[in-house]
Amino acid sequence: MDTAPTSADAPRAPGDGPHAPGGATSGRADPEHATGGAAQPADLAVLRRLRSAKDLMDRSWSEPLDLDAVAAQAGYSRFHFVRRFRDAYGETPGQYLARRRIERAQELLRSVNLTVTEICMLVGFTSLGTFCTRFKRQVGMTPTEFRSSARRAAPAAIPGCFVLFWAGGFQAD
Repeated sequence: MDTAPTSADAPRAPGDGPHAPGGATSGRADPEHATGGAAQPADLAVLRRLRSAKDLMDRSWSEPLDLDAVAAQAGYSRFHFVRRFRDAYGETPGQYLARRRIERAQELLRSVNLTVTEICMLVGFTSLGTFCTRFKRQVGMTPTEFRSSARRAAPAAIPGCFVLFWAGGFQAD
């Protein structure tokens, strides 16, 4: 039996729905929280603000980032920013940043001859234990196991001194 698709079958934008912020049960009436199905100009403005903060995290991924500074880039308080970011992208800013750092660590583990500790510090983690735990949770193996499996058929690794020089690791104090 063929039936026409209903509004329940239609894809929803992130944060759209009756229980989302600004949905039918929230009681909010301002345009920034309205979710009338189609993208509203205010929704695009919110996404632009969130994208600005996401771009900051992508540019500064190897540096220590303060949640307050990233939230200020988007024009929100830290708590409101985390909620908005999670609604729009499906993960918190901290989860996003850790995922991006681990993706970059994977590339370094494949291609350069640095220790796991050096790579951990280069990608912005300050704790080797946290790095290894998050790496294993995301990738399914430890950084050392990943390096061994990735290098089996790969070309020779780039010497670590070149990578550190390129990344600014040899700066005069």
